[in-house]
Amino acid sequence: MDEGCKLGVLAFGDSITNGGGELQWGVALQSWALWTARGLGLPFTGYATDGARIEDVVRVQIPAHAKPDARYDLGCLYIGVNDVRSLEWDAAVFEAGFRQALEYLTSRCDRVLALSAPLDLGRPRAGAKVHELNAVVERVAKDARALVLDLSSFGARNLLMADHVHPTAFGQIAIAERALDLLARDGMAVAVRPSQLISYETTWWKRLRGDATYTYRHTKVSLGAAIKLALTR
Repeated sequence: MDEGCKLGVLAFGDSITNGGGELQWGVALQSWALWTARGLGLPFTGYATDGARIEDVVRVQIPAHAKPDARYDLGCLYIGVNDVRSLEWDAAVFEAGFRQALEYLTSRCDRVLALSAPLDLGRPRAGAKVHELNAVVERVAKDARALVLDLSSFGARNLLMADHVHPTAFGQIAIAERALDLLARDGMAVAVRPSQLISYETTWWKRLRGDATYTYRHTKVSLGAAIKLALTR
């Protein structure tokens, strides 16, 4: 492939990067990585799959790509949320896989962007393990000279679903906007802000219905989490 011909944005990850889900005020839930590509005015290639862990990135997603001569402007990797919420969490195993995935991206992309996870992750909460996850992401990214988007404090009623894991449609856009800010500081040209590409209207009735739905779902998730904790103690 011509060294001057680059294919845009390449992304690996789990359901957060795969995208898809409920509309929010009529706005479609699309991947933050896709929104980032649109913001950069670049084509997008995504291999993220729902429920993926680091082993899925290494053993399934990377081999599915397997284009040794392809070059990309940006590589994106957001993985670890499912790993760290598992009872089998092993920081050393995750680090080995994460390092392999970043090496693959850095060998094919001009820039690589990795994301850390929100500290208030999941219900039941993943807890202190998230600090371990984010420490691995920071350390490996530094070794690979990759950029890191810090999402440790990310989270709000309209940005995260009731499970405190999956971003809403607006949450995906918010992540993309933060990513674009970071990429712009690193020298990439941003063509358009994702928030400029959407339009929506709200009414008091829609807001009331949305609040009621969220309250119901949040209560259901919290109750389920409390039962799980009680059963494991």
